[in-house]
Amino acid sequence: MIEQQIKSAIRDIPDFPKPGIIFKDITPILKDPALCENIINAFADKLQGIRIDAIAGIESRGFLFGLTLATRLGVPFIPVRKAGKLPFTIKQKAYKLEYGTAIIEMHTDAFEPGQHILIHDDLLATGGTVTAASELITEMGGIVAGFAFVVGLGFLNGKERIAPLSDHVIVLADY
Repeated sequence: MIEQQIKSAIRDIPDFPKPGIIFKDITPILKDPALCENIINAFADKLQGIRIDAIAGIESRGFLFGLTLATRLGVPFIPVRKAGKLPFTIKQKAYKLEYGTAIIEMHTDAFEPGQHILIHDDLLATGGTVTAASELITEMGGIVAGFAFVVGLGFLNGKERIAPLSDHVIVLADY
């Protein structure tokens, strides 16, 4: 049921951000508070029984549901940002994109070693960014508790790429 609700709300934007790509725009979901609540409820249900000490949300759309989910679960929220956006002492991780490289970072005091961190983003494509976030969390002494995504693009095989990193990969609506 939640998958159909999400798919009904998502808007396809052809040729964005470049020709040949069909962008899955989640912003129409944000206009529907009841659907947003249903998404948080679906994540909370699927995460029952999994130890989660904090949720790391990937900039920027991972902040939208990540913070609300963290609040619902009563755990801290950790922003994972692009380079140069965090004001305190940080640890960085560079990773490859299709067309170059990128850097993500977290504050060094974002969590304590040994804590179980759920990684959240709005969309799972190839899994490159969340793999980098997983490596960053592990390098900082954390344990990847799992992954949670509103949307997955199954044809890009991101789920297969990140499956070895955790037994818990949640995708509410898969294309």
